[in-house]
Amino acid sequence: MSGGVDSSAAAHLLLEEGHEVIGVFMRHGEATATACGSGEGDDGDSLLPIVTAKSHKQGCCTASDAEDARLVSHRLGIDFYALDLSQDFERIVDYFVEEYSIGRTPNPCVMCNNWIKFGKLFSYADGVGAEFVATGHYAQLTHEGGEVGLHRGLDESKDQSYVLFGIQREYLSRMLLPVGRFQKKEIRQMAGEAGLRVADKKDSQEICFVSPGEHPGLVASRKPDDRSGAIVTTEGQEVGRHEGIEGFTIGQRKGIGVALGEPRYVVEIRSGSKEVVIGTKNELARSTLTANRTNWLVDADKVPRNVMAQIRYNSRAEPASLEQFEDGRFALTFAEPCFGVAPGQAVVCYEGDRVLGGGWIE
Repeated sequence: MSGGVDSSAAAHLLLEEGHEVIGVFMRHGEATATACGSGEGDDGDSLLPIVTAKSHKQGCCTASDAEDARLVSHRLGIDFYALDLSQDFERIVDYFVEEYSIGRTPNPCVMCNNWIKFGKLFSYADGVGAEFVATGHYAQLTHEGGEVGLHRGLDESKDQSYVLFGIQREYLSRMLLPVGRFQKKEIRQMAGEAGLRVADKKDSQEICFVSPGEHPGLVASRKPDDRSGAIVTTEGQEVGRHEGIEGFTIGQRKGIGVALGEPRYVVEIRSGSKEVVIGTKNELARSTLTANRTNWLVDADKVPRNVMAQIRYNSRAEPASLEQFEDGRFALTFAEPCFGVAPGQAVVCYEGDRVLGGGWIE
């Protein structure tokens, strides 16, 4: 329970379905490391967050979010626990910093799902004898012939199946995603009717451990090496200088720091020479990609050759042909060129609305 409307409504729905529900808040964001702790309640039985200071609101997991989650749990009459996962979450921050420092574009939300939300939380569930782990993600699960499938959420504008592709397949049978079969407006209405104070709470859109636009400073503070270099065109002409490759991502147009009379995009980041290459929209187009660290949620030999592939969370899935390699990697060839294929981002393959699996763009 993050303190938002989706996870709060999920808890409400699970109670309506007859489940015994335990609310869990994960304290892990660096911005809130001193904002709230967990202590034993007066009854010696439940752990509640102790709010010691107001923290700056970012993506999620602030002290105020912990308080919202606790109050929602109290309203629903369920036990509530605040888990200190700050040490585990440090792995997410390290990954984020390392990827940006070598010119790649990380996706910490996917890694958080893989390592923490559907990693550490399953260990905690086992420790308290819980059968399932449920979240407020907008995705759906199907059960057919003993096989569990992960599908897009009913609300296409809120679908979060992309960020769940990396979950271990064996966990699917122990997952519950109750809000995925509803539209967002229905979830807000449901929360309001249930008397939940978060019914109109604004959605979290930001990374929880760094504010928008401030990630170069985080990277530089943790890796103070000089990553400054030249901004060059695709023809090799130097047109400017930059302070560090961590300030750029493939497809970026704003904030490049040069003006050439027409829009230019970051089309390549060369970590070796520390060059940021800019070009036209056409030069950003890519027809192929390769991916590693593959995770399939179906049998690998049943993955069709023709798939729909999504290269970013907020992009559309595009038709592509897939070729698997013996080392577990795969290649995609798109029917039409894609714009913004970024090394370090996840590429997720679908058949219809079902998640087949995916990998990380090389």
